[in-house]
Amino acid sequence: MVAAEIKALVLAGQRDAARDLFAELVVGQQRRAIRLAYQYLRDPHDADEAVQDAFVKVFTHITTYREDMPFEVWFTRILVNGCLDLRKARFRRLRWVLPIEASEATAAADVAGGGRSVEDTLVTQARLREIAAAVDLLPERQRSVFVLCHFGD
Repeated sequence: MVAAEIKALVLAGQRDAARDLFAELVVGQQRRAIRLAYQYLRDPHDADEAVQDAFVKVFTHITTYREDMPFEVWFTRILVNGCLDLRKARFRRLRWVLPIEASEATAAADVAGGGRSVEDTLVTQARLREIAAAVDLLPERQRSVFVLCHFGD
């Protein structure tokens, strides 16, 4: 009901009134949304970000909401899609994050301690050299952005 009222207010051009009513909607959905996002992401900061993004998307796309569907279903779909997108982005980021330098002593300790095999260590070192060579070929500005994104705090 509240979502339909918000949609009507937005369509009537009363965005301030719609925003006030939307705040009530957020209060009613916030707790459930945080729990759901945390179940998908297992990180409280990512879950909070996903919930905020979902609420922004809901408000900006409220005119596409169909009143014949329960609001919770529509909102949950938006939230879950956002969570899945964050998980994919996290996976893509982590795929490129490798240790900067693996010394031979560290590699030997890994193998002796039951860690990575010699083959895995060699592949990782070869991959590091390939990445370093590719980064060196980037223009200065792109290289700076890459380094800051992947190794900066």
